[in-house]
Amino acid sequence: MKILIVDDNQDLAVLLQLMLEDEGYEVKIAKDGWDGYMSYLLYGPDLIITDIQMPMKNGLELMEAVRTHNPKARAIYMSGDLSHFESLLEEEKKRYQVSFLEKPFSKMDLMKLLSESSQ
Repeated sequence: MKILIVDDNQDLAVLLQLMLEDEGYEVKIAKDGWDGYMSYLLYGPDLIITDIQMPMKNGLELMEAVRTHNPKARAIYMSGDLSHFESLLEEEKKRYQVSFLEKPFSKMDLMKLLSESSQ
């Protein structure tokens, strides 16, 4: 499975990349929503793991742009405060195949979501 990680916290993005590569995933990272969109177009990932609050485009805007190309694009949204985006995320969950991770999260939490999203 090809995964794109989009997060303006590059330390976290690299850590996630190494963790997922150790599990056998092919992983690329992007530094913000705009870079994530360009990376999506070039890389064509099966899944996007994106922070919500980022410069340029936030994670929700990123996925909106991605879905103009692939309406079935799958995403895992990350945030330190998911409750701040609760209504938007609930709407997102009704319409698309998405999951949510509240930071900080464990490797086990992430692997469980990846397992569910690959089914």
